[in-house]
Amino acid sequence: MAGYLTTHVLDTARGCPAEGLKIDLYRLDGDHRRHLRTLVTNDDGRTNEQILPETEFALGEYELVFHAGPYLDATGTPPETPRFLSTIPIRFGMSEHSHYHVPLLLSPFGFSTYRGS
Repeated sequence: MAGYLTTHVLDTARGCPAEGLKIDLYRLDGDHRRHLRTLVTNDDGRTNEQILPETEFALGEYELVFHAGPYLDATGTPPETPRFLSTIPIRFGMSEHSHYHVPLLLSPFGFSTYRGS
């Protein structure tokens, strides 16, 4: 099986998918952090394409950066200065050639993630 990476962002405070949330993907190599791509979630809180497709998949360490602040601003969530959650970095390793799914459950004052299916 070839490996690939996907995500799904759910706004748990509003009870709906997080549409329009920008996500950056980085590959980590020691102290070096290389930007691979930027995607935005659709109306289902998913990206229209795999974050890391099979053709570019490689084992190693990665970081997803979820830009929560602009999303929360766009949804009318009352802002604080500074916002409690503005960017949410999630670092993880991919050690086998399989489907990695890294979802984000988001609210203005907390988040959680896990390795999904």
